[in-house]
Amino acid sequence: MAPVLLTAALLPVDHAQAQTSFANQDSLNQVLKQIDHYQVLNKNNLSQVTKVNQLRDLVPRDWAYAALRSLVERYGCLAGFPNQSFRGNQALSRYEFAAGLNYCLNQIERLVAAQQLLTRNDLETLNLLTQEFEAELTMTASRVDELGSRTGILEDNQFSATTVLRGEVILAIADTFGGEIEEIDNVSDQSETTFSSRVRLNFDTSLFGRDRLRTRLRSGNFIKIDEELTGTDSTRLGFDTGGDFDLQVSDLIYRFPVNQQLRLWVSPLGLDLDDIFNVSNPQLASSSSGALSRFSRRDPLLFRGTERAGLGINLELIKNKLRFNALYLTDNANERSNGDVPGTEAEGLFKGSFSSGAQLVYNPFDALELSATYVRNYQTADSVDQSGDTVSGFATQPFASLDGNDNTDIDTTADKIGGTVSFNVSEKIVISGFGGFADVSGLVTGEDNNQSGEIWTWGANVSILDLITEGAKFSVAGGMLPKFISEDAVPEGQAGLQEDQDTSYLVEALYRFPLNDNVAITPGAYAVLNPNHVDDNDTVYVGVVRTTIRF
Repeated sequence: MAPVLLTAALLPVDHAQAQTSFANQDSLNQVLKQIDHYQVLNKNNLSQVTKVNQLRDLVPRDWAYAALRSLVERYGCLAGFPNQSFRGNQALSRYEFAAGLNYCLNQIERLVAAQQLLTRNDLETLNLLTQEFEAELTMTASRVDELGSRTGILEDNQFSATTVLRGEVILAIADTFGGEIEEIDNVSDQSETTFSSRVRLNFDTSLFGRDRLRTRLRSGNFIKIDEELTGTDSTRLGFDTGGDFDLQVSDLIYRFPVNQQLRLWVSPLGLDLDDIFNVSNPQLASSSSGALSRFSRRDPLLFRGTERAGLGINLELIKNKLRFNALYLTDNANERSNGDVPGTEAEGLFKGSFSSGAQLVYNPFDALELSATYVRNYQTADSVDQSGDTVSGFATQPFASLDGNDNTDIDTTADKIGGTVSFNVSEKIVISGFGGFADVSGLVTGEDNNQSGEIWTWGANVSILDLITEGAKFSVAGGMLPKFISEDAVPEGQAGLQEDQDTSYLVEALYRFPLNDNVAITPGAYAVLNPNHVDDNDTVYVGVVRTTIRF
């Protein structure tokens, strides 16, 4: 019999995914892997098909096609995709056809048990098909029994019926090189080559099937490559985690769908702006597989700030085209009282630093994503950081110079707006970029005219996928680190509000090479030009080799 062009995704998840491509599988492990793939693929896409000729990829070449068509039209014993096509690029073997036939037989048996009688012609058709594919049906039954036994073992020994454990380990060798940073007493880079690590264990629990409660345990021993080592926070890694392998719960986040269009987020711990907002930087946003530097992962002005606990929503306005996201986050939501500290007041959920904002994400077509974001940010004097720890300069604490010290004691507000873009030029080339602006004000106690200024930043990157080997990625990124300017600033050297005099840039290159599905090595480097927006400061370089292990 000539092969019929039909993907195994045609069949329902509970039977067909266990029976696809048996003739081309070398081991049962490969079958299980394919089952997992089709479960994700078919989760929300299967719909009942009542006519075989609705499935455009099916080629009617022989009598078996006509027989299958007759059975499907009468008894609806197969399922296909709403777009009326079979997803896959593989011809259906006799064994796969037998798997489909076997499922039809099971469906028809249920009808008979429910006293829905078959016609004589249909019985004869079933007999002919059963005789023609007797050997294949026997083989299919044997393989399904074997698979059922294996599945039973997995179920008996699974971690939890409702919780999936996923782990990740990052091992990083890093060193920095550079000259003197003048504003910190001409200190040269004194750091040594380091070997550090970070461990994450995610416990993802589903209570209703489409929701997720994430409990994350985190530990690590990174010493941050920041101002204390290099003279600038711009050298920070994008995945550093401090501590001496102290295990802590870093995330406790619950998200759940209200309906097909609306999803809600709620969290007392670990909820970040980039969890709810789309950063539109698909190749470099991840801390484990993306950029090596902290700056290149996402717009630090919009997507780093006051965060930790709060609420968020994702609303799909036009399916696959337009989405609306909104959030309210604070950093000390658990504070009830600060009675032990005279002169202080507990912040709680609404009286302290917060970020609130909204975002529109637009996909005019699959290859292009655009977003526009607004964030209203308020930070109390003891927690001001407007740059997301990506630069040491006035963009981090814009009004610190007003009290003549390095640390600000002025509450700060900011209205931030920005946009992002991500475009798949081809299947193997992706470009992304962002730009952000903030109108910031320092709330000077007892003064009618508060100080104000602006912060600007931008960045862009390009990634070439599958370079040399499948799954590899070569990326180049760069941009202007957050820079503070103000009409209220006084000339350098005078007492009063100061601004960044020059412009600092960061450039980065990396190559991610996967050893297999679980291990990837990413060597790369980045350079900070004119650190802290001072031309007289020497360029600082950071070299990194990151190894990511997932299990």
